[in-house]
Amino acid sequence: MANITRYDPFNDLDDIFKGLFVRPMRFDLDVAPQMRMKIDVTRADDTYTVKADIPGVKKDDIQVSVDGNEVTISGEIKKETEEKKGEEVLRSERYYGKISRSFALPHDVDEAKVVAKYADGVLKVTLPMKGKAATKKITVN
Repeated sequence: MANITRYDPFNDLDDIFKGLFVRPMRFDLDVAPQMRMKIDVTRADDTYTVKADIPGVKKDDIQVSVDGNEVTISGEIKKETEEKKGEEVLRSERYYGKISRSFALPHDVDEAKVVAKYADGVLKVTLPMKGKAATKKITVN
């Protein structure tokens, strides 16, 4: 199975305009560049593994929900940085917001056996597939 990625047609505009005097403007109104979630989805036997890069998010601020074959990963980012020189503030930046990714898998997931671990800015979710229901033959009367 190939990796699932979101296509952003404006992501590589800097390469197109390289060498020109004007840089293209990008409008990322919904998410700051530091707040993008990149995911990898792999399949081995009857288990899907999702690795999501969510740096700077606390473990308590991450939610994973599974509904049939649909998986949603969301989190809340709160980041504040401030540079001071003496008593004068030279730069202060704040990022607040929510980040979310949803995708559908080819098979239903067994919600009771889902395991999620978060370490070093990477969320690893193990999603076992539901077993196929046994076919039951019905006699016609």
